[in-house]
Amino acid sequence: MPNYILRRLLLIIPTLLGIVVINFAIVQAAPGGPVDRMIAQMQGHEIGATNRISGSQTGDTKSNQSRSQQGLDPALIKQIEKMYGFDKPAHQRLWEMLINYSRFEFGDSFYRDASVIDLIQEKMPVSISLGLWSTLLVYLISIPLGIKKATTHGSRFDLWTSGMIIVSYAIPGFLFAILLIVLFAGGSYFDLFPLRGLTSTHFAELSLIEKIKDYFWHLALPLTAYTIGGFATLTMLTKNSFLDEINKQYVITARAKGLEERRVLYGHVFRNGMLIIIAGFPSAFLSMFFTGSMLIEVIFSLDGLGLLSFESVVNRDYPILFGTLFIFTLLGLIMKLISDLVYVLVDPRIDFESRET
Repeated sequence: MPNYILRRLLLIIPTLLGIVVINFAIVQAAPGGPVDRMIAQMQGHEIGATNRISGSQTGDTKSNQSRSQQGLDPALIKQIEKMYGFDKPAHQRLWEMLINYSRFEFGDSFYRDASVIDLIQEKMPVSISLGLWSTLLVYLISIPLGIKKATTHGSRFDLWTSGMIIVSYAIPGFLFAILLIVLFAGGSYFDLFPLRGLTSTHFAELSLIEKIKDYFWHLALPLTAYTIGGFATLTMLTKNSFLDEINKQYVITARAKGLEERRVLYGHVFRNGMLIIIAGFPSAFLSMFFTGSMLIEVIFSLDGLGLLSFESVVNRDYPILFGTLFIFTLLGLIMKLISDLVYVLVDPRIDFESRET
């Protein structure tokens, strides 16, 4: 197992390098860029997201000659390019970026007066709140519900809950968020929950108990919207996993020996049925931590990592764009390795090292 872990850790380096290089090349070919945005601002107008997407020339490869046709002094354009680092060829910028990233130096945002690390730390509480609590809620709901559906397969309860799961899976989480606002946040009916932010303006003045209440009071609606859209897949995965185990020969043998159904289920089936679910927890947490939250954050005015990443793409804020890509990709690869280790902890019969030989 130590050799397997070492190989996986070494494999992270070329994988991470390949992802960064491919995305860097894609961004170089994308229309618009920070230099074009600055030129547009100096001319008294802003380049919108749709204009940047549908532009005919790329911000990084557009020549000084074409920019000078916009009525700006070529010397000023060179100064702007130097300010953003685009006075250097693409391969040199890529090499310098990789050297800095190897030292975990991600630079400063083009448009925010802060470093990339400081911005991530600033937005982290929102993403931690949504990712952590929603993942725990999803597991607390999905596992018991999936086991119950497996043990009562074909019953009215199974059919009724399957209908609810299909509806929750089919409707995006942000639509549930809008519905919750209309119903419970002063939209048209009740005004029971706050509409924006993670805490109240007077949060610092509250006692510890009041701070906890205020925190979860603000989280209630976004967390509900986030959880409703996430528990369907895990519930069906749990059900199918337990159904597969229940129909195996060792379960039939245990029942034939006269063991109680509860002992069969939790003494024999549970560990095997939970293998894929427990092992997938690190990856599931990371996916809910860093993805899918942008619309929820916008709807409930939560300034988190999802919104930060979206704005960095729209504004071509390359330090944030590549810095977050590097950090989240590295975390994802590490979480994948942790998932494999959890497989071995849950079921020691699994040996990844022998499969590679």
